[in-house]
Amino acid sequence: MATVPPPGTAPPPGDALPPPAGPPGAPRRGSRRGSRRGVAGTRGLVAAGFLLPALALLGALVVYPIGYSVQRSFFDRSGAGFAGLDNYVEIFTDDTIMTAVRNNVVWVVVAPAVATALGLIFAVLTERVRWGTAFKLVVFMPMAISMLAAGIIFRLVYEQDPDRGVANAVWVGVHDTFAESAGYPKARPLPVHPLEAAGGGAFVTEEPVRAGTPARLPLVGVAPAKMPDDARPAREPAAEPGKVTGTAWLDFSRGGGGTANTVDPRELGLKGLTIEAVKDGRVVATAKAAADGSFTLPAAADGALLRLPESNFREPYSGVDWLGPTLVTPAVIGSYVWMWAGFAMVLIAAGLAGLPRELLEAARVDGANEWQVFRRVTVPLLAPVLAVVLVTLMINVLKIFDLVFIIAPGSVQDDANVLALQLYRSSFGTDAHLGVGSAISVLLLLSVIPVMFFNVRRIRRETRR
Repeated sequence: MATVPPPGTAPPPGDALPPPAGPPGAPRRGSRRGSRRGVAGTRGLVAAGFLLPALALLGALVVYPIGYSVQRSFFDRSGAGFAGLDNYVEIFTDDTIMTAVRNNVVWVVVAPAVATALGLIFAVLTERVRWGTAFKLVVFMPMAISMLAAGIIFRLVYEQDPDRGVANAVWVGVHDTFAESAGYPKARPLPVHPLEAAGGGAFVTEEPVRAGTPARLPLVGVAPAKMPDDARPAREPAAEPGKVTGTAWLDFSRGGGGTANTVDPRELGLKGLTIEAVKDGRVVATAKAAADGSFTLPAAADGALLRLPESNFREPYSGVDWLGPTLVTPAVIGSYVWMWAGFAMVLIAAGLAGLPRELLEAARVDGANEWQVFRRVTVPLLAPVLAVVLVTLMINVLKIFDLVFIIAPGSVQDDANVLALQLYRSSFGTDAHLGVGSAISVLLLLSVIPVMFFNVRRIRRETRR
């Protein structure tokens, strides 16, 4: 047994002193490192427990589909035979798929840039106005609408018929303000009328007209509802010495009745109809019919043939074919910008609110005008925010599908085609080829990777700052 030396004496050599006793319940020194290891291990297990469900979902919903798509892209239509790179070769040799690739390039270059530019303009211009918040709310509101609903809205906006499509209604209204539209596109004479076709859509009288003898120019083919609102009942003007007078009227009345080639009381004049007097192939006089259809030509028209030029009967201007092969892609991009410009505006406005105002004021004090402040100070300071918005929209447009599928009619879907839509058509269409569809999905993945790599580098660079 170990003996305890009396007080005041040193312990014998080789004997170790027992560790000093501490307060009751305090851990011993030798166990601190082990306790730390235990806490770290416990924390690691807890973190792994929380991460495992997310990792399982990530593997099931992302990693496995990507791996399977890559594998399936090397097999034929049935999936039983190895096709090598044939599916990838078909992507770049098939005209329909190449159109989708080209359209995707247009989308990536144009749509994010336009949406970001509009968002920047809206954010800067609304910063100093009282109603800026209300304006931002209105611009951001389309973000609350689904792609499906937005596609249906713009399918109606781009309708060719101006009576239904808002875009063409506005376009036709502006056009007709500066260019005279045809009055009677469907009008024509009957075989019993004293008019005959003159080529090019014009009509001419069968016999020359004479001064003092009323000329009659009856037509049919105009619905009474399409007549001008201020058209009046037709009448034959009184004869004037040395002048040619006559009437151009709609030889038809509701409910039937009346006599052909005779001006009946219920028949309306063709207001605005252009009448030309032609002698020896040359126009010697011109007149326009009044509201009651009456017209008067000078003495030079005596003995001339009266011609109704084709300008009276051409089809009215119906606007732009927004959903035709040429404009369908810009039209769909316009609908996308309408939806996402608000998103860009809100993010840029948040970045704008955090800019150091003293730098802007210092630039103004140094004599810079507002354009110079915007271009040389505001935009460089907002560069990180603009990069975030631009990269986000680029990733978004690479997988655009809904708007193109809904807005583009079936007859022009090949012209408006994009990779995501072609992926759907190749994988689930009537002539499905899962090998080609998988190859397109791999191409889309490879297209996203450079954008993601740029975004990750940018985030790391900003974190180091």
